[in-house]
Amino acid sequence: MTRRHIFLLITLLLSGTATGVCADTLYKCIDGSGLVLYTNQKTGAKNCTVLSHDLPVTTISAPAKPAPRTATPGDFPRVDGDTQRGRDGDRRKILEQELGTEQQNLDKARKALAEGEASRLGDEKSYQKYLDRVQDLRNGVALHERNIDALKRELSNIK
Repeated sequence: MTRRHIFLLITLLLSGTATGVCADTLYKCIDGSGLVLYTNQKTGAKNCTVLSHDLPVTTISAPAKPAPRTATPGDFPRVDGDTQRGRDGDRRKILEQELGTEQQNLDKARKALAEGEASRLGDEKSYQKYLDRVQDLRNGVALHERNIDALKRELSNIK
C-alpha cells in the first residue's frame, strides 16, 4: 500500500468518525491516475458510482376496507330470458366449432408427431437436433390437448 492509499484510508476513517453520523450513500470514485477511493462523500473525481444507497423507511397503511356491496338497482338494464338463451346458444355453437377445429388440429399434430418420431431428417446430423424437433412436435400435441380441455370446461359452464 502506498502512502497515498494510507493517507486516503485514514482520511476516510477520520471523516466518518469525526461526524459520528453514518452516511446513507457509499461511492466508489476513480481519479485520473486510476486510484480507487471508497467514500461517503461524492468527490470532485470523475467516474464516481453509487455502490449502496440507504432508502428512507416507509410505512404502508392498511388497505382501505372495500365499500359494502349493494344490491343491483332496479333500473339496471336486464336481459330477458329468451335473449339470454339465444346468447348462450350462440356461445355454445361458437365453442363447439372451436372444439371441432381444435380436435382436427390435434389429430394433425398427433400424425405429425408419429411421422416425426419414425424418421430422422437429412439435416439432422446430431441426435440432439432430432430430439429437439420431436419435442417441438410433442409440445404442439400438448397445446392442442390443453385447448380442448379448456373448451370442454367452457362448454360445461354454459347453462
